[in-house]
Amino acid sequence: MPTEHQPVLATELTELLAPQPGQTAVDCTFGGGGHARRIAAELGPGGTLICIDRDPAAEARYEAFAAEAPCETRFIAADFAAGLRTLRGEGIHPEMVYMDLGMSSMQVDAWERGFSYSYDAPLDMRMDTRQQLSAADVVNEWPESRLAQVLRRFGEERYAGGIAREISRRRPLATTSELVDAIKAGMPASARFGGGHPAKKSFQAIRIAVNGELDSLDDALPTAWGMLPLGGRLGTIAFHSLEDRRAKRFLAERARGCVCPPELPVCVCGREPEAELLTRRAVAPGPDEIAANPRSRSAHLRAAVKVSENLAVEA
Repeated sequence: MPTEHQPVLATELTELLAPQPGQTAVDCTFGGGGHARRIAAELGPGGTLICIDRDPAAEARYEAFAAEAPCETRFIAADFAAGLRTLRGEGIHPEMVYMDLGMSSMQVDAWERGFSYSYDAPLDMRMDTRQQLSAADVVNEWPESRLAQVLRRFGEERYAGGIAREISRRRPLATTSELVDAIKAGMPASARFGGGHPAKKSFQAIRIAVNGELDSLDDALPTAWGMLPLGGRLGTIAFHSLEDRRAKRFLAERARGCVCPPELPVCVCGREPEAELLTRRAVAPGPDEIAANPRSRSAHLRAAVKVSENLAVEA
């Protein structure tokens, strides 16, 4: 059964974003609304919190949140990249944008949605249950070579080739338990023990492929940054290295100044840093938070503030 939602790194995120009364914030991944409640409390009357989520279940939770929120609220039912594009088209310039990436606790605990290898359920894994593509389509219809590529790229799975071959051999697969069995059979016996559940990386990879998560992030980061005014802040919470590396690289590039070749005696590019990093290193949960919420263990929080509009042409 779903457990009570515990927002990860909520105190740290709120401190880094530093919301003030009357400001506008965009919550790109509303989920259970844990972060939204923290931010809304700081925005207060006169402030606005715009919430985005593609999961119909999140929209239902938003209704309860909006009824009690101390600020104005709005919900956009969409993937966060599409939601941000909508806001950009409306000329919205929020003082802060934040993203709690990956799947929510509610999605994991809703066994029937097939996100978890701990429950026997239909192969689904759709964050938006209205979309057509599901895990069953990826597992049963994608060519073996493409499936291996997905496991290797999105799951960083060492045994991607063997797992994809075994999945292909056992088709059609209908449930998560059948998928787990195929994954285990596609791995060497020695790899099935230690280092966590043997299906963890493959389930992550298939989920990312089904929902286009990395493409959405690559689209959303520059859109969000472009919407921010000077002094605006962007925060991301990632739960695996693929997302965290993208956020780290994106923010580091905007915090970079001169890009002239090192042999030039003086700068001719005129580029100034667009961002000041608020987290030189990713912020991780402390031992107390991990003890209270073990799922927070892999979280990494990064944030930056916009300090200039860089209009210079790179050398």
